Amino acid sequence: MGQQINLPTTRTQCIGAYLAQPQGKSKGGIVVIQEIFGVNAHMRSVVDRFAEHGYTAIAPAFFDHLETGVELGYDEAGYARGKQLVTELGLEHAVEDVASAAEAIASAGKIGTVGYCWGGTVALLAALRLGLPSVSYYGARNLPFLHETPKAPVMFHFGEKDQHITPEMVAKHREALPQMETFTYPADHGFNRDVGASYDEASAKLALQRTLAFFDKYLAGA
Repeated sequence: MGQQINLPTTRTQCIGAYLAQPQGKSKGGIVVIQEIFGVNAHMRSVVDRFAEHGYTAIAPAFFDHLETGVELGYDEAGYARGKQLVTELGLEHAVEDVASAAEAIASAGKIGTVGYCWGGTVALLAALRLGLPSVSYYGARNLPFLHETPKAPVMFHFGEKDQHITPEMVAKHREALPQMETFTYPADHGFNRDVGASYDEASAKLALQRTLAFFDKYLAGA
């Protein structure tokens, strides 16, 4: 369904992006923000899924600033390399790239973001700083930013079995941003990723249902 495009950024370098268009008129645009593994086959499938639900969706290849075409696996080496790359890239630069991606699909209508793991924190920052309605899946790096005043609504999804994000950490989201919806599921970190042992089909389907309702409200105006 999708295609690879070049995405201009605020820096001198273009990066790649995976773009998928819906059939018929777009309900809005969604910037899909990767985990630490790059825009791999799973992330492209996530982009395609949002296009199937009527949205123009785009996943910027943030790592292209550092190394072209990064697609990591879910083994120990992939985790280690992914953590190294996101540390080197930095959250601020990622937010800049989200803004560039949002501008690239501006013709789709209102723009929001959805992010997973590392991308979940980038999605939170997109709501806080860019004013884009955003959905944050299991963002373990969220806590330092919860004191900031959101410029747009944000929805949070967490797994109750997540060893990286404790119940106390989830509670801090509800305390700092009581006006935002925070959901938990009987699942592990990465429960939306339908490859690997962490996938929880029931939790992923319910979270997607809530995510689509969020975007239908804030982007499509349904």
